[in-house]
Amino acid sequence: MAMQPGPSNDGSGEDEVISAINTTPLVDVMLVLLIVFLITIPVVTHSVPVVLPKDASQPAASRPENITLSVSKDGAVFWNGAPVADSAALFERMKLIAVRQPQPEVHVLGDQETRYEFIGKVVANCQRAGIAKVNFVTEPPPRE
Repeated sequence: MAMQPGPSNDGSGEDEVISAINTTPLVDVMLVLLIVFLITIPVVTHSVPVVLPKDASQPAASRPENITLSVSKDGAVFWNGAPVADSAALFERMKLIAVRQPQPEVHVLGDQETRYEFIGKVVANCQRAGIAKVNFVTEPPPRE
């Protein structure tokens, strides 16, 4: 008897089901993609050499002078070290600096024992005059 290459000999006429995945086509496709990427990468990174012009101008650094307001423990206000007569005089001086462009910053230095009321009046005057940047200056803690 001779063997026949076809359906099984049990007489059912059906092929056996193969449950394994054939990875040969997948490997073929991946190798082709790898070769394509290896060929195209040097073409993409190639660029035209260009010498850019050098900039010789410097931007004008017009920083406004900061205003330092010191408040003593008895409520006296000092503008950059010079005493200010009262709250109305402080407000008038602040209105003059509020219109400058660029507007200077106001640094408030309050004594450790100053009542919050005196600092609050200075900050309120800054707000009313239209000062945009008010900073409180403190002393950093000692390093250990």
